[in-house]
Amino acid sequence: MTTTSVAAPRSQFTPLVIACLVATWVIWGSMYLAIKWALVSFPPFYQMGSQFVVAGILLAVVSRWRGAAWPTGREWAGAAIMGALLLGGGYGFTALAETRISSGLVVAFGAIVPSLMALAELPYGKRPRPIQVVGVAVGLLGIVLLTQGQGFGSSPMGLMAMTVACVTWVWGSVWSVYGLPGGVKLSSAPGFMGHASQMLTGGAMLLIGSWLVGEVPAWPPEPVAVWSWAYLVVAGSLVGYTAYMLLLERTTPTLAASYTYVNPVVALFLGIVLDGEKVSSLEFAAIAAVLLGVVLLMWRED
Repeated sequence: MTTTSVAAPRSQFTPLVIACLVATWVIWGSMYLAIKWALVSFPPFYQMGSQFVVAGILLAVVSRWRGAAWPTGREWAGAAIMGALLLGGGYGFTALAETRISSGLVVAFGAIVPSLMALAELPYGKRPRPIQVVGVAVGLLGIVLLTQGQGFGSSPMGLMAMTVACVTWVWGSVWSVYGLPGGVKLSSAPGFMGHASQMLTGGAMLLIGSWLVGEVPAWPPEPVAVWSWAYLVVAGSLVGYTAYMLLLERTTPTLAASYTYVNPVVALFLGIVLDGEKVSSLEFAAIAAVLLGVVLLMWRED
């Protein structure tokens, strides 16, 4: 990924941007149920780490075949920071949360990301309009209500894991665009080789974390877990994550985070229909408040 400076032109709604938006909206919405099914045999950090290492190798091989150079030491360092935040924190702790709470509630909690994005952009001079301030407040209220429901209320570990996942995802997304606090820019290899290096470093960190906490995958794995893991490699890593990074390069962090419009609807529908998940009336009301906050916050995109 080539880090884009604040002053660089950021065109929106080209065919590529639209395709990337659809990928993050729909494919990522189905990813959460696939993570849950893969957890039957693959523990959370092992599951996420192994899928990103495999996806990173595939993407790096294709990039090299197309003539891309290997990342420099500075580019590997930038990739490691992004991999640690977006993949290690964002994906790893999302999978950990799904060991305690339903996939529908996990993705609903993740809808707070645009509100956190708006707050994280404040130090870079990005001031939300009044309607967006209301959106942030409504979204945060929805999350407070959501944590009082039967899912998060009975699982402090799940709540903590999702908080870590959202905060690290926001830091990684904002820093990839604006750089570190103090104006230090993150260097990353251009194009898909940059995405591959992030997957490789982030995946390796997750596997190290898996080993440190003593995760042991089930053997032989259940067929549903294997197929879900393979789906996550292709849809969640190669397609979804690459699409998100392309959106960060070509648009704004807030527009890139607009997947939170659709993901909760897709994830809740699939969780209820395919996996029999239960959602209380309080949690439905909280999810509605979160989504209303996202709608108000995203009003900045003209």
